[in-house]
Amino acid sequence: MPTSVFALPATLVLLCGLTLAGCAAQPANAPQSLPSHSPQPAHAQSSDASGTAPEAGPSQTAASANTASVGTAPAPGAFALPPTTGVFDYQLGGAHPTADGRPLDVVVRDASAAPQPGAYSVCYVNAFQTQPDESAEWLARDEERLRRGSAPLLLRTPAGEPVRDPDWPDEYVLDPSAEEQRDGILEHLAPVITACADDGFDAVEFDNLDTWTRFPAISEAGAGALARSLTAQAHAAGMAAGQKNAAEVAATAQHDLGFDFAVTEECAVWDECRAYTDVYGEHVLQIEYPDALAEAGLTFAEACAAPGRAPLTLLRDRGLTPPGDEAHVYAAC
Repeated sequence: MPTSVFALPATLVLLCGLTLAGCAAQPANAPQSLPSHSPQPAHAQSSDASGTAPEAGPSQTAASANTASVGTAPAPGAFALPPTTGVFDYQLGGAHPTADGRPLDVVVRDASAAPQPGAYSVCYVNAFQTQPDESAEWLARDEERLRRGSAPLLLRTPAGEPVRDPDWPDEYVLDPSAEEQRDGILEHLAPVITACADDGFDAVEFDNLDTWTRFPAISEAGAGALARSLTAQAHAAGMAAGQKNAAEVAATAQHDLGFDFAVTEECAVWDECRAYTDVYGEHVLQIEYPDALAEAGLTFAEACAAPGRAPLTLLRDRGLTPPGDEAHVYAAC
């Protein structure tokens, strides 16, 4: 794990992101959002086995990698960006030391799993919604806050009911609109990010950045402020910060919110891969799913040939199951 040059105390890191401006001034010519039809993400399940360590894969420091990307990224620390070649797998449904029988160079795993020794490992964190196995804990915490007269951390209906994601009904939607709410959310998420670093992950993938586009009651400014806090926390811990989906905000996410690379699902299906690669260059991890490709009338070969597709592009089963599972699907461009 490289050592970060952002040697900030944790309290300062959190305070930097809690304001809309963060610790750095915003560019005067911030880019406009891009149109998108972002797909729903494949969510993580707990997994544990990490298997035998393969040989170390390629890596690249943030300072050298930024020359390949488009635009001006936030000041990088001494963290590495994901390699753009090698064997990549998206393993939220179960960890395995290989993909298609080959040692891994890049892998994304849930925060509850271990990183893969010798591979660039990305830690999945559901940052703007609750994980299914933590929803009851979030709900109990929120009810206690309401009894104390504090603002709820979960998005609420006008009748006061917590809002669930209709596509993932076992997940509640977080509400980062007010500073008090962001403080409460970060109280839970900051230790998760720190644990990712302590476990040896190289980067964090923050999921559901786009909740403010799907739930109008959430403040866009508040969501941006929370994102800045999260990326600052990752950088301070020596990890890169990955944007998950939300092509319509890719330029803003990279220029203003501190994201260093992107993880995208189904960008070939929605013809939006360029929205990521135009911003992050080659530092995009792309996952496609057979059912979505079939519904769009596309083959995986056509997705691989599409303009702007990421250098590391996968075909995976929707459940992201490990090898040996009857549903397992894996192919790479």
